[in-house]
Amino acid sequence: MIPRVLQIAKSPLEDHFLDLLPAMANRHGLIAGATGTGKTVTLQVLAEQFSKLGVPVFLSDVKGDLTGLSQPGDPNNAKVNERIAQLGLTEYFTRAGCPVRLWDVFGEQGHPMRATISDMGPLLLTRLLGLNDTQAGVLTLAFRVADDNKWYLDDLKDLRAMIQNVGDNAKDLKTTYGNISPASVGAIQRALLTLEEQGADKLFGMPELEFPDLMAQDEQGRGVISILAADKLLHSPQVYASFLLWLLSQLFQNLPEIGDPEKPKLVFFFDEAHLLFNDAPKALTDKIEQVVRLIRSKGVGVYFVTQNPLDLPDSVLGQLGNRVQHALRAFTPRDQKAVRAAADTFRSNPKLNVTEAITQLGVGEALISFLDVKGMPGIVQRAFICPPGSKIGPVNPTERTALIKSSTVYGKYEIAVDRESAFEILKKRSLDAETEAQQVQIQSELEKDLARQAKERAAREAELDKEMARLEKGQSRKPAAKPASPAEDVFTSFAKNAARSLGTDFGKSISRGILGSWLGPAKGKRR
Repeated sequence: MIPRVLQIAKSPLEDHFLDLLPAMANRHGLIAGATGTGKTVTLQVLAEQFSKLGVPVFLSDVKGDLTGLSQPGDPNNAKVNERIAQLGLTEYFTRAGCPVRLWDVFGEQGHPMRATISDMGPLLLTRLLGLNDTQAGVLTLAFRVADDNKWYLDDLKDLRAMIQNVGDNAKDLKTTYGNISPASVGAIQRALLTLEEQGADKLFGMPELEFPDLMAQDEQGRGVISILAADKLLHSPQVYASFLLWLLSQLFQNLPEIGDPEKPKLVFFFDEAHLLFNDAPKALTDKIEQVVRLIRSKGVGVYFVTQNPLDLPDSVLGQLGNRVQHALRAFTPRDQKAVRAAADTFRSNPKLNVTEAITQLGVGEALISFLDVKGMPGIVQRAFICPPGSKIGPVNPTERTALIKSSTVYGKYEIAVDRESAFEILKKRSLDAETEAQQVQIQSELEKDLARQAKERAAREAELDKEMARLEKGQSRKPAAKPASPAEDVFTSFAKNAARSLGTDFGKSISRGILGSWLGPAKGKRR
């Protein structure tokens, strides 16, 4: 049995509701219109209706207005009361909040929501970092090396360490993985630094988001509405778009096939959807088209919210069966072309000039076409969006804090975990290599010292062998002459001089005189 319909809008002229069939809600949709025409309230009404139906909802809050979904509507809101009376809803309109779970990549306005580098993958990171084809090849190579070594890439420091490792070992990796350009390595490292300065380091890490936490119901069976605070995240459009696309891709990869369910398992609203396709390479656009086309069989409905239908590629736009078109302005030829293009996306209504109506719609008024029970687009009709039963506008800080702390996942994601991943492994390897190099150096110096000592010992042993050989032959060393004293040196010198003088006549006379005085007068001579 198909559950009840979702009452989204009502035509006061024809006095009937325009209902979205739950069984067709996973065929995706589009909410378009110029700024200030009521897109945010339409998103709020759809989220409310899905929650009441028991369908979990994920949406990004780019202006900070959607947290009011958690609170009952203000009974004194004049515009809401006027719309209630206009559409004849007074008798059964109820004001009530929805079960809401707040998320924030930066962990300031909700539970931290993180992804790992490994799960983000090289394709999304290439776009996130703004890399060219050559640099993208090096990044993909780094992922492959990490996968082959079973190294986790959790956060930016892991990826930075991995890129450095690839650059340092480019010669060794060349044969297996291909050329690695040092210039590309440097460019990736600079891009990572820029990304970190934008605060994206908060986006990557552990614990990673567990997708069952996005697909919860409360005690009353209502679907929990997960609201991602995106007002700060939107300052980095590439980060915002890449993160939401990662969420969508992970849902696609992790959810089982269920065919065509009676109602969606999850509805995913992608606000500011044009950011997803700005400067997106063809490979990424093809990936988005594939996910959108196939994820409906996983029970997930994707609704793009943007200003103009032309913001989306035709290949994606053609997948969106449920349309809500708010007013567009047509002041320039380009605007007029956009209006005609938007009108052409609807199934025509003989009673309605769609091209003219798009420019005449008031705030909260829209052209609507939902799929019928056969999956065919309904005839476009002009209608007013029903007012939400929840509060229009943001909650105050006290209410926000209460929502966070009362959540069943409070405390699960608040503390970051840094497990052993590529950074720690490569750092340990580097320290081990440094220690090993020091040990090799010490060993080398020790071996040199031992060799020197061995050489000296061999020299001493050789001298001893020579001495033993002389002793065996009866030889001995001549004793070294004893050094002469100073007095002996003087006497020796005098004796040598005296000896030389003996050879001269003068010396001879002197000798005779001296000898004569020693021997006395000669015998036989008289005086």
